[in-house]
Amino acid sequence: MTVYVDRKTNETEISIALQLNDYGVQSIQIETGIGFLDHMFHALAKHSRWSLNLTCKGDLHIDDHHTAEDCAIALGHAFRDALGPPAGIRRYGYAYAPLDEALSRAVVDVSGRPYAVVELGLKREKLGDLSCEMIPHVIHSFSTAAGLTVHVDCIRGSNDHHRAESAFKALAIALREAITPFGDPADVPSTKGTLSA
Repeated sequence: MTVYVDRKTNETEISIALQLNDYGVQSIQIETGIGFLDHMFHALAKHSRWSLNLTCKGDLHIDDHHTAEDCAIALGHAFRDALGPPAGIRRYGYAYAPLDEALSRAVVDVSGRPYAVVELGLKREKLGDLSCEMIPHVIHSFSTAAGLTVHVDCIRGSNDHHRAESAFKALAIALREAITPFGDPADVPSTKGTLSA
């Protein structure tokens, strides 16, 4: 099932079409106006096995903040809507992803309780036209909107492009694992019997 999300503010206008668990031919088209952000969202979708169409017209004449943050928020809402009630899934996922000398780890809990710890150790000011300070903020914003607990760490690496990309790939694989069908489709994987905040 494809979920559609439109989000319009005075700062950004975003349209998203998202399908989770797409094991057919994936369709990924991303146009945010920020090349490196497109690259990270493409890696996230590709390795999560999502089909994703995301377009954004943002106030890039100001800076990259609103576009990056709002795209992450909208994508988080789309993920939550596409997943639906979190039942019959593994709930937890973890992954390591290397990219040459860089190695990142991501751990995900589809908990309904948004929380993110993101330690990437980026040293450059920007990657392309994306401020490095926005890269962990994108993961924070996505996690909050999606209702996920997420821990993402870049364990090693000397190249900031590699560090960031390996982090998004690790997050993608951990997300894919966390929402994998598991057990009774009606079973909520929680001793509380609910996975809402």
